[in-house]
Amino acid sequence: MTELGTENSQMKWTFATSRHVSVAAEAIVAAWCARCGYDVSVQYGANQPEYDLMVAKGSNVLKVSVKGSQTGSWGLGQSGLKNADYHAAIAKWLAQHKPLTVLCFVQFRDTDITQMPRLYLATPTEVADRLRATSKGRGGTILYEHREWTGRAHGAGTVEEIPVAWNFSLERIDKLSRAKL
Repeated sequence: MTELGTENSQMKWTFATSRHVSVAAEAIVAAWCARCGYDVSVQYGANQPEYDLMVAKGSNVLKVSVKGSQTGSWGLGQSGLKNADYHAAIAKWLAQHKPLTVLCFVQFRDTDITQMPRLYLATPTEVADRLRATSKGRGGTILYEHREWTGRAHGAGTVEEIPVAWNFSLERIDKLSRAKL
């Protein structure tokens, strides 16, 4: 679903449901991987719990878990959070991921309908390390594209953001597909 933006009729990405966000994100990631020369296998039927796509180039294979968002963040480990023990929740989230899995985060927030969303690729270990560093090391279960902590928040005065090295590129996906994750 889209809505008209400014008076020059720029259209912004908005979706009716989270399912629409997921479908659009998976399609975009499949297209970008194919554009980078990867064979893309899309699941048929019920989704596997760990990944959404498999991509391959030669003998290099990756399972890709696609996470779409239109809010500027991705909730990852809230179900494992007990007694505000963020580091335990992060460890539980990390344990659910197997070798050869990477996460592709797709962000639709603040993108014009004629623009591609921002994509980021990371290993589960890289994501867990980023989550552990959240809020001055207290940890968190939400991955922020960019968040400035203010006021009385535990992380006041700090900024959380996705590392530039995670930006989707041919070099990044090739590096991850060659790595022994």
